Amino acid sequence: MRLLFIRHGEPDYKNDCLTENGKVQAQATAKRLAKEKIKAIYSSPMGRARETASYTASEHGLGIQILDFMHEIDWGSTPGLSDKLEYEGHPWTLAFKLLTEQPVYVSSPSWPEHHYFKDNACMEYYRKISKEFDGFLANFGLVRQEGLYRCDKYSEDCIALFAHGGSGAIMFSHVLNLPFPFVLTSMPYGVCSVSSIEFKPQSGDLIIPRLELFNDMNHIDKLKVEKLCFEK
Repeated sequence: MRLLFIRHGEPDYKNDCLTENGKVQAQATAKRLAKEKIKAIYSSPMGRARETASYTASEHGLGIQILDFMHEIDWGSTPGLSDKLEYEGHPWTLAFKLLTEQPVYVSSPSWPEHHYFKDNACMEYYRKISKEFDGFLANFGLVRQEGLYRCDKYSEDCIALFAHGGSGAIMFSHVLNLPFPFVLTSMPYGVCSVSSIEFKPQSGDLIIPRLELFNDMNHIDKLKVEKLCFEK
C-alpha cells in the first residue's frame, strides 16, 4: 500500500479556506497527481484541506472521505500549568529549544516526558492521531506491532491524504518511529507538498514503512518560474 500525503495550499486561516494563490497551487497539485493510480482520497475536516483535496478528487472522479482525527492540532499549557510553558506552548518553537539546549533528546524516546511536551495540549492530539491512524491503516490490512506493521491483508492501493503541518508531523513521527521534536525541526514541508510512504512486505509479513518521497514541491516551484517569465 502506498500513502500520498499532501499538505493544504496557501491558507486564509481566518476563514479556513484557500487564498487565490492557494487555489492555483491546489490545481497544480491535482495535475501533479493526475497520473497516480489513486483509489481513494481522504482529508482533514478543515476547509483549507478539503478545498485542496477537491481539485485532485475532481481530476480522479473520486469523492472525499473525511478523517476527523486529522484536524490540525492545537497547543498550549494544560490547565493549571501555564507557568511551566514558554512561547505559549508552540510545538515547533519548543522542539527547536529542546533539541538545541539538550541534544540528548534528538534521538531519545523520552521526549514526551519533558515538560515542554508533557504539559502541552498538543500531546492530546499526538496520542489521538497516533491511535486513530493505526486504526485507519488497519483497514488496509496493516496492523501495528512493536512499532512496525504486520501485513494481514495484501493491498496495492494508492491513497491520498490531505491534511496539515501539525497533524501530518504527528503522522510521520508515529508511523516512522521518529521523535516528534525531531520531525518538527528537521522535516519541514511546504504548502501543497507531496510526500509518499510505502508499505511493502520485504521479509516475512512485517513491514517497515519506507519514506520514498518527502516535500516534493516541484509543481509549486514551477508556478513561480512561470509567473516570473510572464511578468518579464
